[in-house]
Amino acid sequence: MKLTMIAAIGKNRELGKNNDLIWHLPTDLKFFREQTKGHTIIMGRKTFESLPGMLPKRHHIVISRSNPDLDQQVEIFSDINAFMEAYQDKDEEIFVIGGAQIYSQMLPFASKLILTEIDQSYDADVYFPEFDKSEYHRSVINDITENDVHYKHVVYERIN
Repeated sequence: MKLTMIAAIGKNRELGKNNDLIWHLPTDLKFFREQTKGHTIIMGRKTFESLPGMLPKRHHIVISRSNPDLDQQVEIFSDINAFMEAYQDKDEEIFVIGGAQIYSQMLPFASKLILTEIDQSYDADVYFPEFDKSEYHRSVINDITENDVHYKHVVYERIN
């Protein structure tokens, strides 16, 4: 299994507020869709509940300590360890899509981060975890200004 984390973050690693995104960037949403389509996506329960519904053409995994009543197509694990044990031998790229707790717990296992780095600060209540950028090779794949917001799509690949 190859774990890839994907997130849009503000200048201070802001992720969201009140279980919602704090910006509206249609081009970035399209980028997210293109990157994750056809793959397994893993998230916490609150992130799943914030989605508009099942994301098409993706297998959904939810990590939740409670036993939520979710769509039958969603695979549920009680914790990260149970997920890792079940998926460790799978030959596929799995995308971690949030929230903050899941990002923090999965960061040590992720070989790649795909971050939308937004060049603004926002009022937020959840943040992407800090990480040592010197442990990664950084490459910018897009540089975009949309709705008066400047951002870059950046790939960080862990140096082994």
